[in-house]
Amino acid sequence: MSDLPRKAVTRTAKLAALPLGFAGRSAWGLGKRLGGYSADLVGHELQQRTAEQLFKVLGELKGGAMKFGQALSVFESALPDELAGPYRATLTRLQEAAPPMPTRTVHAVLEERLGQGWLELFEEFDDKPAAAASVGQVHHAVWHDGREVAVKVQYPGAGEALVTDLAQLGRFARLLGPLIPGMDIKPLITELHNRVTEELDYALEAEAQRAYAAEYTGDEDVLVPGVVHQSDEVLVTEWLEGTPLSAVITDGSEEERNRAGELLSRFLFSGPVRTGLLHADPHPGNFRLVTDGHEAPERWRLGVMDFGTVDRLPAGLPSTIGTVLRMTLDGEAEAAYELLREEGFVRERIELDPDEVRDYLLPIVEPACVEEFTFSREWMRKQAARIADPRSPAHQLGRQLNLPPSYLLIHRVTLSTIGVLCQLGATVRMRDEMETWVPGFAPDEPEEAVGAESREEPDEPAYEETSA
Repeated sequence: MSDLPRKAVTRTAKLAALPLGFAGRSAWGLGKRLGGYSADLVGHELQQRTAEQLFKVLGELKGGAMKFGQALSVFESALPDELAGPYRATLTRLQEAAPPMPTRTVHAVLEERLGQGWLELFEEFDDKPAAAASVGQVHHAVWHDGREVAVKVQYPGAGEALVTDLAQLGRFARLLGPLIPGMDIKPLITELHNRVTEELDYALEAEAQRAYAAEYTGDEDVLVPGVVHQSDEVLVTEWLEGTPLSAVITDGSEEERNRAGELLSRFLFSGPVRTGLLHADPHPGNFRLVTDGHEAPERWRLGVMDFGTVDRLPAGLPSTIGTVLRMTLDGEAEAAYELLREEGFVRERIELDPDEVRDYLLPIVEPACVEEFTFSREWMRKQAARIADPRSPAHQLGRQLNLPPSYLLIHRVTLSTIGVLCQLGATVRMRDEMETWVPGFAPDEPEEAVGAESREEPDEPAYEETSA
């Protein structure tokens, strides 16, 4: 693996290999079956080969390709069991690792952005990357004042790679359907494309991370590393030690997985209220379970990284979300329908049955109907099948609804978080979290209720950046 492949023709050819490779392996599988091999055996080998190629291409290319792969990884819980195994093992590798950038390239970026004497800023610097993400990789180091830090270095050509990849993936969207059956891939690619600029801007990322770090300082449940230094293409933050959420998903006890699910839900809903921002990249690679020496999971905290993609919500989550969900639970179908129409979820020229709309929404809010709810891959698959099956009434009604642009990212983040909760198999008191943090959801909520203050433009936090 040399430098990040930047030529559009090279990257396009590699991405084109995904659907073409799938078609070729399907033909190979048919030949094997005609030759007398077991359909089950051939099918498993076909899926494994596809999964391995998926990791190799998306991980190698990084950029938009890897970002797309990470976004897909949280939805593996919606796959049927016979498909989930190969994809689960392969896609979750995208959450924690990817082929590294050469050391010479890392040093060149650091010298260009931090100066020729960049190494003097550190007491120690590990050339071997601790993690590799979609637009940059992270190195463990010790800052000149003795603090352990994470040094995030952006890949040269990452911007071009992001734009090129997502444009090509958009063209291949229909052919990529077999990789994740039942999922509409094109809107996901479009939304990722719309966030390209923010993902590359480390100044914006540092600003968002400072806001979160300041708000959650001393918090019992959430830990956000502070920003130590930031320049173009380099971001230095405090080092976060902990157990990767992906490891809790695969090896955690029931108690540990439940605690992880509780913390993840709390972070999702509390963030917009407390900071005016929504962390919009909830794949497991961005979270750690921090024990602080405590063996009991109830004392663990959720460590959060990577604030490159956020939704700016100075008023917190729109109160329409909580109000419509509460009306749905309380059987107020007509009122919920009218509010959805006012907000643009139902277009003016469309007329729908309010009771049918409520029936469509009820299974989605099922986790908030009970005191505690156990998320599972089985439940996720049931929901995915209900909405994806063209023969189902839910699918037909869903096609007539509209998702206003201002809700697109909120929708994706919520679905992604639910996907991770299903991977965890966590039991969560979702209703309590929503009543505490989601404006409009608490029963008989007064006008000046939870989150009311956050619905005003927050003051700029006072920070003093440590300069190099």
